[in-house]
Amino acid sequence: MSTAADPSATETESRSPATPSPTTTPAAPTPPTAPTVPARNAAAVLLAVAVAAAAVNLRPVVTSLGALLDPVREGLGMSATTAGLLAAVPPLCFAVLGVCAPGLARRMGPVAVVTAAMAAIAAGVLARSLTGSAAVFLLLTAVALAGVALANVLLPVVIKRYFPDRVAPMIGLYSMALSVGTSLAAATTVPLTDAMGGNWRLGLGVWGLLAVAALALWLVVLFLRREKPGTAAAAPAPVQAKLPILRSRTAWALAAFFGLQSTSAYGAMGWLPKIYHDAGVSESASGVLLAVVMAVSVPVSFLLPNLAARRGDQRLYVVVLGLCGIAGFLGLMFAAGTVSWLWAVLVGLSMCAFPLALTMLGLRARTPGGVAQLSAFAQSLGYLISIPGPILMGALYQRTGQWYLPLGLLALLLVPQMLVGLRAARARHIEDEAVG
Repeated sequence: MSTAADPSATETESRSPATPSPTTTPAAPTPPTAPTVPARNAAAVLLAVAVAAAAVNLRPVVTSLGALLDPVREGLGMSATTAGLLAAVPPLCFAVLGVCAPGLARRMGPVAVVTAAMAAIAAGVLARSLTGSAAVFLLLTAVALAGVALANVLLPVVIKRYFPDRVAPMIGLYSMALSVGTSLAAATTVPLTDAMGGNWRLGLGVWGLLAVAALALWLVVLFLRREKPGTAAAAPAPVQAKLPILRSRTAWALAAFFGLQSTSAYGAMGWLPKIYHDAGVSESASGVLLAVVMAVSVPVSFLLPNLAARRGDQRLYVVVLGLCGIAGFLGLMFAAGTVSWLWAVLVGLSMCAFPLALTMLGLRARTPGGVAQLSAFAQSLGYLISIPGPILMGALYQRTGQWYLPLGLLALLLVPQMLVGLRAARARHIEDEAVG
């Protein structure tokens, strides 16, 4: 009665569908891959959080220093000329070092380079808060800004590579986190410093701890995303080949758009409190109005990339944001002390041209390699274009003692910004233009 001793039963079992025949190759990819889906989703969530954490750290290097510039100058015996160099260093670093990002990404991978960038930010910010030398302080600030420059260029590349179907929402998350970091450092650096006994070294150094937290996240991401030999990710990708990007009119238009919007943004962030104060607004209220400018960009920076990516092109948004800026700067020219919050909101909306520019960087190239080269070219040239703007504003104000000409300059520059933006916003890819 034992079925084990029954040859017919054994033969029937061996031919049943539940048991593969000896000659059948066991093709069982489904069971092993099923459990990896949650792990893959968790890794994607971790990378998204890491992108946001990196973005939060890209502006406190500058804005925290701006808030404490006077005590830093006194503490280090820094001359006015050196302080002027501090103002010029950020766009200069962004322009020069951003060019190196695509080459480093090809050799090491974008995740590894962004991880190194977070390490540079953390080390530079922490170390500069300990030095007693103005020259060393300037050097360490440049180290931190080098990390910022690399991350500026490569975070859109990471998004394009690892979130190809979610570029717009990820750019929105990145832009929103960038705005949060900017406004957070501007609003809390002085209160934090006061709470820690008024020591500017602690007030600057605390932002290094935020960078350390971001670095820890990126080290985990680097470990999880390490490319093993034989995997598809490790294979050399033809899309990383260097493009003759100088032939692309869209690339040039994006660079000009990026530079002109940066000119408006740096001009507004650097001078807006002074403009309001000269119009009779109190110093505390002027600071609040600058915070309004930055706060407006937080939700808009998240929503705008999603809305812009749904359209075939982004020309409507280029025009709307440009007109908001013109209205805001004209309002500041003639009635800064009246309905001050309205001008702050309009200027804040115009500054959302930055997330729009980031969105177009991701949409105007087909591949992560193309995005890397476009991002490096547009941001590097754009930041070079932006350097003279705030300096010229200060010179015009010093010569006239009024804000009419500086604000008129910003309003006037929005016209070419819209014109080049209309060219950059067309639904085209630089790969087609570069080889055409």
